[in-house]
Amino acid sequence: MKLITVTDLSVPELAPYSHLTEAQLRNRLHPDQGLFIAESLKVIRVAIAAGYAPVSFLSEAKFVESQVLPLAEGLADVPVYTAEREVLAQLTGYELSRGILCAMRRPVLPSVTEVCRGTKRVAVMDNVVNSTNTGAIFRAAAALGIEAVLLTPTCCDPLNRRACRVSMGTVFQLPWTYLESYRQLHDEGFKLAALALNERATTLDDPALAASERLAIVMGTEGNGLSDATLAQCDYVVRIPMQRGVDSLNVAAAASIAFYTLCR
Repeated sequence: MKLITVTDLSVPELAPYSHLTEAQLRNRLHPDQGLFIAESLKVIRVAIAAGYAPVSFLSEAKFVESQVLPLAEGLADVPVYTAEREVLAQLTGYELSRGILCAMRRPVLPSVTEVCRGTKRVAVMDNVVNSTNTGAIFRAAAALGIEAVLLTPTCCDPLNRRACRVSMGTVFQLPWTYLESYRQLHDEGFKLAALALNERATTLDDPALAASERLAIVMGTEGNGLSDATLAQCDYVVRIPMQRGVDSLNVAAAASIAFYTLCR
């Protein structure tokens, strides 16, 4: 293990942690050089087990022996930067990291066909922009039987630091990629079930949904939901029956109910 003590965060090697934005980390001009930041022992461990490659670690000094050493076993060429809490306090949100951060290489994303191969139930996020919701949807998808996740290009990056943390690492376990057109799913033989409120909406217990051999569950942006253009491309519109005048749920909560019902 290459242990390096730092006294400030201005050295170039720490740029991914100290001042690069999420957009700069993604590096759209050179995707093969893209990075993301994972935080907390559990999330980093799941990422490494899933085959994600660490570039470096940044840890509070007191956590090196208990947390970093087990993670860095077999990664002798990966530097471990360590500093005292007073230095790391310069990082916004560092208190949430539970002592350890890891810069990791972004993977080459598979095609829609590759992600969907052999699946019967997939989730689609359409313009879901909140990182907490994104992470929560991934966690629910992994727990409740969804086999893959597809996102429109306007969605929050699943490898966003907060999304990774909220997902509890499930973003590394489920296959996912970006969807350019809903036609891609129709071509793969999926029926599309949109979560929305309109006059053609059926309920989650509709037998036609359970009978669908391949079903994609589509959920829209926080607040406005799915556009009319998207709904027109879906085979079903599905609603969750509500009580006491409540008309809708948070998108992650609604997704959880839909996943549980339609994956059984």
